Amino acid sequence: MQRYLEPYVIEDLNRKMVFVGGPRQVGKTTLSLNIAPDGYRYLNWDDLEDREFVLREKYPFESFVIFDEIHKFSNWRNYIKGFYDKNFNEKKILVTGSARLDYYRHSGDSLQGRYHYFRLHPLTVDELDIQSQNDFESLMTLGGFPEPFLNGSQRQARRWKREYQSRIVNEDIRDLELTQKLSSMELLLLRLPELVGSPLSVNALREDLNCAHKTVSNWLNIFERLYLVYRISPLGSPKIKAVKKEQKHYHYNWADVEDEGARFENLVASHVLKWVHFLQDWEGRDVNLVYFRDIDGREVDLIITENNQPVCAIECKLRFRGISKNLKYFKSKFPECDAVQVHQFDLQEFISKDGIRVIKWKRLLLEYGNQITRTNSLRFP
Repeated sequence: MQRYLEPYVIEDLNRKMVFVGGPRQVGKTTLSLNIAPDGYRYLNWDDLEDREFVLREKYPFESFVIFDEIHKFSNWRNYIKGFYDKNFNEKKILVTGSARLDYYRHSGDSLQGRYHYFRLHPLTVDELDIQSQNDFESLMTLGGFPEPFLNGSQRQARRWKREYQSRIVNEDIRDLELTQKLSSMELLLLRLPELVGSPLSVNALREDLNCAHKTVSNWLNIFERLYLVYRISPLGSPKIKAVKKEQKHYHYNWADVEDEGARFENLVASHVLKWVHFLQDWEGRDVNLVYFRDIDGREVDLIITENNQPVCAIECKLRFRGISKNLKYFKSKFPECDAVQVHQFDLQEFISKDGIRVIKWKRLLLEYGNQITRTNSLRFP
């Protein structure tokens, strides 16, 4: 299937190298092969023959070259830079990896100005054009990674999840990070889904795992670099008495989350982050995803900002039980900001007297998502 980034990657390859990062098994290789012309060369660092080719500092002669997982090579930046500088007028170079390629630079020359970077996300409502509640429920329970979702089996999805987490801990972390206590890291990875949607206390995790604060904090950073989880910070503004440091976290695979309400919030957050990353990577805009929490405990789940100003506030609910008082408060502080309360289950949609849109998942995740990728607009029509 064609992924949403394909036309943008193709266009940018005419100018520079393109790097595509994202979680393991999210579809990066499929995207690369979909856009590759006849006669391309595919080199995968995890393949022993391809690894030897790179280690011997050989360069492929094909005009379209894909390097997959090459960031695991300690000298990868020098190798890529040398290849690009000699061939930038003749070859198209696509680099993919299941980690933050901008972080795992190890040592070597800078690649500044030589590449564009995209982040590929799991499948979402707008990309799949999901229309029915049943299909949405499948996406909720199976997650957005292509293999478990397209397979359509909850049993196979559970098996995939166990194998996926084991490979991350025992292969990717072992290969990329100088760390010990892999079993404790795996325990942390199993604990995190229970904490989705609430401010994450590193101190509490430290006590649970009997580890140092610095160690747990470093493990969380590793999980972020490997696209297992992402964290969002609280919105800071002189208009509100906001907390400063308490981050929330979500999982790229929202199917990891057992609690239905937290899973729905995670799914919505992942959709919004996908839009935000698209606008950052393709448009170069100063757009970010944060949340709102003040010292009085008022909280709004998700806030999209542009140029550090809130442009859309989103509160996630399974069912309608009235409009969130916290969302009303936020709207009163930022009247120009779109305010949305989105629900998983059916209800009558309306706009309140406070200017808050109460909508179903479909309007936000399908219609709003399509609007962003087509028109690059962050506001409701």
